[in-house]
Amino acid sequence: MRLFTSRTLALLALAGAVTLLRPATAAAGDDQITLKLATVAPSRTPWADLLKRYKNAVSKGTDGKVTVRVFLNGIKGDELSSVRQVYKGTLQGAGASTGAIAALVPELSCLELPFLFDGYDEADRILDGAARPLIEKLLEAKGFKLLMYSENGYRSFGTKNGFIHSVADLKAVKMRSQENKVHVDTYRALGASPVTISVGEVTTSLSTNVVDGFDNTPLFTQAAGWNQEIEYYSVSRHIYQPALVIVNKAWFDGLSAEVQQALTGPAAELEKKGRKAVRALEPLLLKNFETGPHPVKVYALTEAERDAMRVVTRPVWDQFRKDTTDDGRALLDAILAAKGNK
Repeated sequence: MRLFTSRTLALLALAGAVTLLRPATAAAGDDQITLKLATVAPSRTPWADLLKRYKNAVSKGTDGKVTVRVFLNGIKGDELSSVRQVYKGTLQGAGASTGAIAALVPELSCLELPFLFDGYDEADRILDGAARPLIEKLLEAKGFKLLMYSENGYRSFGTKNGFIHSVADLKAVKMRSQENKVHVDTYRALGASPVTISVGEVTTSLSTNVVDGFDNTPLFTQAAGWNQEIEYYSVSRHIYQPALVIVNKAWFDGLSAEVQQALTGPAAELEKKGRKAVRALEPLLLKNFETGPHPVKVYALTEAERDAMRVVTRPVWDQFRKDTTDDGRALLDAILAAKGNK
């Protein structure tokens, strides 16, 4: 039998004490919570500023207990990839357009039906009011939790070979489409040839003539550098595109009530600031298109021209109603009822 010296016993006792302390140390470390939040939004944009404000508000509200790590510029993948990672729980959160989130929550495509919202005021009133509980319900059914709204804004046409005044100008034109059925159906209704391409591949697709144009907001067009590949920008404002900051619901549900409140609490104030910042830039960006290093001609469609497009794209609403679920139809009905009850 091996005999232990008093020195050996002392060392073993010390080692045991250290071992006993390890779980407590780990538990203390578990108190620190990290929210990894991914987006394709570029740095030095209102979206990046919004998420920075959110990060600071959460840190302050939790005395530093919660750290929000924001991954900009698509570092964690494109919008669809980020949303799927949140769905799987391999990423806690994402900021993405409703068009992208609709890949997993198809009913949200309703929000991007062509000519659905008649201006920002109407969009705000309905999204913040009648639509919000339905949107939250749809997200939670698929394992997401809504933290707050953001927005991309009103989408218009950027093209290489002339302005878009009418459906005739889009006939058979190869246009980059977001990977969303409503967007594809809208292009087809307008007579164009939609080509679904992820955000990261658009610049190359334009430069190599895979497509001849796209639709997006002035802000995203400038931030992504797509304006360098076009000659014309036609302000059609045919689709209003909200964006959502979402997290994995199972992860959120596992947090204390205090932390949950810290994550959702800043929403109301930041939503207003975010929308205001995005909208204030639009006229400045349109002017910059015309006077920048790569001048882009800008034309604002008349109301008569927009009305003509509104008529030919209305069947997209009917197709959505036919294809969607009862919850999707309920969301559309709630929006249309709110539009009629101003």
